[in-house]
Amino acid sequence: MPFSVSWQTLLDELEDLPDGAALVTPLSHNRFRITDVQEQRVIISFEDNEQKRPLQRDQFETLYRRITDAPTGFQLDRLPPDADPYPAVWSLHPRFEINGDAGVIVEQDGPTSTSTQLLEGETAPETGDRAEPDLAVYADALLLVDALERHNVTTLEEMDTDALVNLYTLLSDVQRNANELRQDVADVLLNRLHHDRPVNGPFGSVQRTTRRNRTLKDDEEVLAALEDAGIERKRVMGVDRTKVDDALEVTELAESDVYEIDEREYVRKAEVDEERKQTRLQGLKEQLAATEGEEAEELRQEIEELEGRIGELTEFKSGQAFHARTGGEP
Repeated sequence: MPFSVSWQTLLDELEDLPDGAALVTPLSHNRFRITDVQEQRVIISFEDNEQKRPLQRDQFETLYRRITDAPTGFQLDRLPPDADPYPAVWSLHPRFEINGDAGVIVEQDGPTSTSTQLLEGETAPETGDRAEPDLAVYADALLLVDALERHNVTTLEEMDTDALVNLYTLLSDVQRNANELRQDVADVLLNRLHHDRPVNGPFGSVQRTTRRNRTLKDDEEVLAALEDAGIERKRVMGVDRTKVDDALEVTELAESDVYEIDEREYVRKAEVDEERKQTRLQGLKEQLAATEGEEAEELRQEIEELEGRIGELTEFKSGQAFHARTGGEP
């Protein structure tokens, strides 16, 4: 299909967008809106800074050629950093679709069956009733919140020992289970992040990074390589801790003769009374479920106000938005 025909179809789709509709860039996940549709360009405005930006027709055509020349889809991570909005707009065309997991935008033989990157900013469908997740971290977090509300943790020295034990146990359980869930979330996110570009959320942003670990090869292989490079073995030979420990077993040397020892005492969780935790947890659930009337409405209002304050404090602002706001150079 000629580009001119696809372009006109795209413009028609943009003209028919509902009021309040927003788009999301596929790599950085920034929200923006279409503010004007012209024959030679599309004007957009990002929500984080409301600064208008034109998207030119010739750039849309360049991306169109790359997409149609790639049978399995054009890799989004090949886009220049400032070209992220173009595939989001193209995805409104009935035959173009973004596959976020594969990181591509692809042309289909017929109309796509799924909504692309379109969001309804003002008319988004409301979510259903919240469901209790079957997660250990949820149950432990609920118990921890209850414990924090019942005790003045700003003065730990004044708390009873049994209360401190319970608090430490719950903190330990939440930390362990939250870290396991965090790793599961990270594994899924890893397939959706590209090119070390930050992806924004209401409470912050995440970024794909690379950690480099080194492990020495076999001793003989390492020593042979160093000798070939003119490095004598004795220059890299060190003390093997395992062999030192073996030597201590068969000599009269004290451990302090060969080790610098720093002993520190710490608290370690020994066991958890799961039955007691479940009993308390069930009581909390019943208490929450029974909350009705003015008390429940006041609680909901407090939560909404708290979420609003958290959103203001943790809202992520890009460097571009900062410079646009202060008038500095990026």
